[in-house]
Amino acid sequence: MPQGSPLPTFRQPGYPGIGYRRIALKMADRRLDRPFLPLNPPESISMEAIRYHPLLLFVLSLVVMWLAARAGAFVRGKRTLQEEGIREDFDVVQAATLTLLGLIIGFSFSMAIGRYDQRKNLEEEEANAIGTAYVRADLLPAADGDKLRPLLRDYLDQRILFYTVRDSDQIATMDARTARLQGELWATIRAPAAAHPTPIVGLAVVAINDVINSQGYSQAAFWNRIPAAAWGLMLAMAVCANFLVGYGSRNSRMGYALLFVLPVVVAISFMLIADIDAPRRGLILVVPQNLQSLAESLRPR
Repeated sequence: MPQGSPLPTFRQPGYPGIGYRRIALKMADRRLDRPFLPLNPPESISMEAIRYHPLLLFVLSLVVMWLAARAGAFVRGKRTLQEEGIREDFDVVQAATLTLLGLIIGFSFSMAIGRYDQRKNLEEEEANAIGTAYVRADLLPAADGDKLRPLLRDYLDQRILFYTVRDSDQIATMDARTARLQGELWATIRAPAAAHPTPIVGLAVVAINDVINSQGYSQAAFWNRIPAAAWGLMLAMAVCANFLVGYGSRNSRMGYALLFVLPVVVAISFMLIADIDAPRRGLILVVPQNLQSLAESLRPR
């Protein structure tokens, strides 16, 4: 290595010309001296409560849509649709509005499913990254490998907690421990990489870098939610649709009973979308089965 080069370059076997830096992997544009970001970015209290609590969203949307349907029925009582031409035009507008509402709900459901699948895939990739790093610890000198493996097991426990804990205090503690362990992992791999700048040791460096990067990808996926504007559009469209359904009801007694059907169906759809989209609330959550299986296999016998 030239005397003036502070960062030796490794070459990956089998890929000539593709180099990577020892320390200047730079955590793939991550810096461990930056404060560890909390799981949920700050939002207003009302938006936080609605988007992160599917059951609350169900109740509120049900009440609002039912009131909109009753308001439409009340307005219909003041002004009826007697003429045949007006009734036909109204039916076209009502059908178009309900169709558009169904499309928006379908697109939003698809967005939520896509984000859920992304979180599942990233959990699997994170387990693979940690397992690879654990195996590649054998490429380090014996003393450094023995120091790295317990850190990886502790780090794996914190990553399992990332998917299972819901209490805010536990999340803050888990975040702090994860940040500390990331720093210790990088400090542990940095010493042998500096002392033995070889392609073999470089494989272990890349593995630890992937472990740290995979955590960032998983956290970013937890932040990736259906935009608030999409929720607002769905709610506005649902209110309009229920108002038109109430306005178009013909029989007062039967109409009041049927006016409750559409709000219930749409509110259940909203709750299901919010449940899938919320990574820590509701019933449909990502189970860290790959991380748990890896922890079981790495447990000392």
